[in-house]
Amino acid sequence: MSTVLRDARGQLLVLAGLAALLATVPFWLEGSARTVMIRIIISAGVGVGWNVMGGFAGQFSFGHAAYFGIGAYSSAYLLVDHGISPWIGMAVGAVLAAAFGALTGWLSFRYRLRGAYFALATFAFAEMLRLVVQGQEWLNGTQGLQVPVLAESSWWMLQFSTTSPNYFLVGLGLLVVLQAITILLFHGRRGMFIVAVREDEEGAEASGVDATAHKVMAVAVSGAMTAVMGTFFVQVFFFIDPALAFGPAESVAILLPAVVGGTGTLWGPIVGAAILIPLGEWTSKIVRDPPPFLDFVAGRSGIDLMVFATLLILILLFLPKGVYGSLAERFRR
Repeated sequence: MSTVLRDARGQLLVLAGLAALLATVPFWLEGSARTVMIRIIISAGVGVGWNVMGGFAGQFSFGHAAYFGIGAYSSAYLLVDHGISPWIGMAVGAVLAAAFGALTGWLSFRYRLRGAYFALATFAFAEMLRLVVQGQEWLNGTQGLQVPVLAESSWWMLQFSTTSPNYFLVGLGLLVVLQAITILLFHGRRGMFIVAVREDEEGAEASGVDATAHKVMAVAVSGAMTAVMGTFFVQVFFFIDPALAFGPAESVAILLPAVVGGTGTLWGPIVGAAILIPLGEWTSKIVRDPPPFLDFVAGRSGIDLMVFATLLILILLFLPKGVYGSLAERFRR
């Protein structure tokens, strides 16, 4: 166990060093570049959350937008209708998302849904929430919720001026907390049991591990983490609607960082986010303002998505365990 603790301490030191380095970023980046960095932070955060369930627990989710949306709508509703601080809304959203994850996870595992069937069930739950929310007048239906803009910056209401570095620093702080929880969890007893269930569920149960309880715990923790970043997303972009919060596109965006970076690895989602967001920006720029030899693609709708998808396919083709996962494996060998 002492070796395990030393490994966790080493990972936490790496996290602290990386956080200290990144904390300087908003002071020398401005404008759109800073916005891109904030998007990387959000993408990494939701990727870390998804990875707890989809990577370490081995329960592939195609409906993680459910938890993202619960976090986003909980905080937005409490703020818009009741003037309650987003920090409180973040805690409420995390608890609700964890409870929803525990309930839906228990139902799925109780009826032995696995593999593609479990993935489809998570997608169905997210779609159910989308349809329910867009039919609620008190949540403004399909029009969504608009966060009111304050005249002055406020830490308590989590609003700052557009030139403030605080959005990036808050997002970075949340990401560090989520990553630290992941490191401590999977270097501890419970995390080892979760991985053991993923590797051999029958064998783990034969050894006395309650497989269902540990899978449900992974789903609940994953849901709470994703909800936290949902709240932060709303505070950065001041708007949320059912399609944006619970739609299939959001579920895909949540799982991609872990898949590209390496599922079941501690640093894969962060590496994946650091690749995906700039790559998406680059492909969009190619279509908006192409070099002379690519003038024929200027303004053509969908070309950027085709290029982006092609590059992702090539990455996964040559690095099937993700960028970080594949490189880490080769380094160990």
